[in-house]
Amino acid sequence: MMLNLMEYTFKCRDGYEVKSYFSGEECVENLHLNPDLIILDYYLGDLDSNSMSGMDTLAKIVKTNKDLDVIILSREKNPELIQEFIEKGAKKYVIKDDYFIDTLIDTIENHFI
Repeated sequence: MMLNLMEYTFKCRDGYEVKSYFSGEECVENLHLNPDLIILDYYLGDLDSNSMSGMDTLAKIVKTNKDLDVIILSREKNPELIQEFIEKGAKKYVIKDDYFIDTLIDTIENHFI
């Protein structure tokens, strides 16, 4: 549902081309498309599976292209976790709250465009 909301929001805005993936593995497999920005959720895939986490995915993204801008999106408000994501290469961390879409739009427009 969140993915659909974000897709709709950004596809309706001028200047955005959106590609969505349901797993970290899919994201990493498509890095050859040279995205300008990746919005990466902390929790990816099925929590009971062996899917890569957002942290694992970020590590693979940074290993492939350390200059690629990545925004982490999560409900987690743990300051240590947020700091770990930033230290490992995320440019921004946006908390999924009732206003996260507005915050995400502001973050992208004020820091990445």
